[in-house]
Amino acid sequence: MMLAFILLGALTLVGGVITVAARNAVHAALGLVGTLLSVAGLFATLNASFLAATQVIVYAGAVMVLFLFVIMLLGATQPVKGRDPVPFVRELAGIGGTLLAGAFVVLAFTYRDPQPLAQGAQALRGGAAGAVGETLLTRFLLPFEAVSILLLVAIVGSVALVQRPAPQPDPLFSTGPDAAPAHPDFAEEVRA
Repeated sequence: MMLAFILLGALTLVGGVITVAARNAVHAALGLVGTLLSVAGLFATLNASFLAATQVIVYAGAVMVLFLFVIMLLGATQPVKGRDPVPFVRELAGIGGTLLAGAFVVLAFTYRDPQPLAQGAQALRGGAAGAVGETLLTRFLLPFEAVSILLLVAIVGSVALVQRPAPQPDPLFSTGPDAAPAHPDFAEEVRA
């Protein structure tokens, strides 16, 4: 069981690296699918079958379909080339990643769990659906609702990004009864 956990952990890391390093958005999404499926396998090795099934159905299934839909809708299937549109974005990302890694190291060495791990695992009764639902909708209700609002905002934002303005006809080159009169200078150039 420990060997399966180690292999799935390694696959999770490889999928995460592919997700971050891929230049093509579809390849990055496929790397994320691999990561999410590996996390589901990690849950299964920890005897949390409900969480493993939820991970596959919700994240690797529904959320990834949404991601791929947005990628295809935006036409982001081409690899990223050229300069970064935001100046110094790589330097800022490096600084932010270093600070985040430092914060995780400090947290790992200074965090004290308020309740022992065995007591918390016993409260969830092995990840059974009833216990997880009770904990999620009582103790963690605010974060649960915050995530649902975040997903709603992401969907609305993706739809807003894809809507393109309707093309407006150029009055200078329009013909017909409602066309604007040509500019006098332009009319002279056309006659000449």
